[in-house]
Amino acid sequence: MARRERYSDTFTGRTDRSIRAIIECGSNENSVRKLKKLLLNVINNELTPRQKEIIMLYYFQGVDTVTIAKESGVTPQSVSAVMSRARKRLYRIMKYYF
Repeated sequence: MARRERYSDTFTGRTDRSIRAIIECGSNENSVRKLKKLLLNVINNELTPRQKEIIMLYYFQGVDTVTIAKESGVTPQSVSAVMSRARKRLYRIMKYYF
């Protein structure tokens, strides 16, 4: 069976919008800096190494899931599944700080 070459890597939903809002916020407010620091601490301490790698590549370096999949030697669907679990885990932990 041929591998699917075209794959959509657009993530939607409240979790994705919340993560992007924290990362992309350009404000120098003290609370925003603390929130970014907290997010990075959660990523570093609570995610598996694979989840951490994929989240960092996708959100912080702007690499799409197809490219991540090619570099990792897995399918885009696998990357999407790992990222989905990581985002849910991040959201479950971060919601206690809001």
